[in-house]
Amino acid sequence: MALKISRELRAILFSEAAAAYPQECCGLLLGQRNVVTRVQFAKNVSPTPHTHFEIDPAVLITAEKAARAGAKDSEGKDTVILGYYHSHPTCPATPSATDAAMAVADGRYWVVISGEDLGVFRSVDDGALWGRFDTELLS
Repeated sequence: MALKISRELRAILFSEAAAAYPQECCGLLLGQRNVVTRVQFAKNVSPTPHTHFEIDPAVLITAEKAARAGAKDSEGKDTVILGYYHSHPTCPATPSATDAAMAVADGRYWVVISGEDLGVFRSVDDGALWGRFDTELLS
């Protein structure tokens, strides 16, 4: 199922990636079903942020708690964590072997930003890419 991200939210993702350069930016994709209604920036707490990312656990925990408590978007619809995003400052917009090793096969989306490119993937068991990801469409 294609992931829907508005032009406005895409612009935010590109802006965050450019601002973080040469380090990787990261954060959460929030919304419902396959529609991203908000992105949540998170500090990259990796000890090697130029080549790796680690979402600030406080941001992740807060978002998980809000979703369990029934957080709503501006239209009153349930909001959950649909997935994650991060940038690859010097590599293509595809998950790396390191990303695959970190990913849980939970069906969540992974958006990878590189320059003006966005790659969309879903973390699954036995994926076509690195045995962990399948490519998804972006609309």
